[in-house]
Amino acid sequence: MYLIYSALLAVGLLVASPYWLLEMLRHGKYKKGLLQRLGNVPESIRSPHGRSIWIHAVSVGEVLAVSQLVQALGTEFPDHRILISTTTDTGHQLASRRFGAENVFYFPLDFRFIMRKYFRAMRPEFVVVAETEFWPNFLRLANEARSPVAIVNARISDRSFPGYRRWRFLLRKVLKNVNLFLAQTQKDSRRLIEIGAPADRVAVSGNLKFDVPLPAPPPIVAQVRSALRDSGPVLVCGSTVEGEEDVVLSAFRHILRTYPAAVMLLAPRRPERFSYVASLARQLKFQVSERSGWNGEPLSGGVLLIDTIGELAGLYALADIAFVGGSLVPSGGHSIIEPAQHGVAILVGPHTENFRDVVATFESQNAVRVVHPEEEDEADELSEAIMELLADENERNAMGRRALQTLQAQQGATAITLQKMKTLLPTHKLEAHTD
Repeated sequence: MYLIYSALLAVGLLVASPYWLLEMLRHGKYKKGLLQRLGNVPESIRSPHGRSIWIHAVSVGEVLAVSQLVQALGTEFPDHRILISTTTDTGHQLASRRFGAENVFYFPLDFRFIMRKYFRAMRPEFVVVAETEFWPNFLRLANEARSPVAIVNARISDRSFPGYRRWRFLLRKVLKNVNLFLAQTQKDSRRLIEIGAPADRVAVSGNLKFDVPLPAPPPIVAQVRSALRDSGPVLVCGSTVEGEEDVVLSAFRHILRTYPAAVMLLAPRRPERFSYVASLARQLKFQVSERSGWNGEPLSGGVLLIDTIGELAGLYALADIAFVGGSLVPSGGHSIIEPAQHGVAILVGPHTENFRDVVATFESQNAVRVVHPEEEDEADELSEAIMELLADENERNAMGRRALQTLQAQQGATAITLQKMKTLLPTHKLEAHTD
């Protein structure tokens, strides 16, 4: 099975290589870390004497999710290096800032001969994978190296579940290499078992993302707050994707008719779309400033495009209302936890499948409003929801308080995850620090 998988992976990479080359030339994607992905192990992560823990977190969301767990493991096992692999450039940048660039590397391609180099160089005594990265050769080599594997914060989305279930007769063999599955919810737990995870290795720990603390606000927050002194209200539209910006900008045009000093902070999800969104906003005749070239001029009646990475979470603090993107189109949605941390009233569209349980929990407490726009009048529906909240300050503020309270009520997954993981750690290999 593994030979067939590796052969298919090689064919897939070969077929996709023209696309990757084009993306490298057009947007610079995939260039960073290319040698590491191909098996060039960076000297900074070599641990010839072992005593390391390998944590894999694909992108920004997963890096944020494991941040408290990384800190807890560092406290529990101070003699071990914690090494973090990521797949995306944005995830790599965030992980480098949070955990130190010397401890972060790009996840290698899942070929046995490449993965073996990393296991030999790092000699991890434990492997932690965030969410659902079921790489067959990676998991098999961890098993051969006698490194216990824990899948933490595991979730099986509505979109991926049918595919996993269809191939469970093969996936079952892969998942036998995992020692512990810690699911976000009971539903995820059941789905893991349905796709082949051994039932006695599956437990529910909650969602690690609820435990992520608020980071220190970046300097941009104070700068924008000062520039907003004579402006408002403020609408923060975060993590928008293709097909959404024209809708939110059209809705903002409606807002400006009643609130001519209103300001939108617009943060597209993908860096390669920054220039396109800036051009779109100007074509629609909006007054546009780009964060990367903004010098602190007053903001009033226009759009500030957040064309930087890592600042959106702090900027939610300035919002009267936050709209979280990826939800007006069938993209699965993005996390609403960051605006909830600031006690902001939150709006999302109907497509939140990737965060179904989080959104459902908040919706049950009237702590998020789901806008269900009709295709022909999406902007009208969104602007109507925004206008209702802007007109009712008491409800808007109460909705934000409920969001923060709901978030706080769901915390505690990090402690549960750590305790469950410790049951797998051989005492002769990993010894907890004691005073």
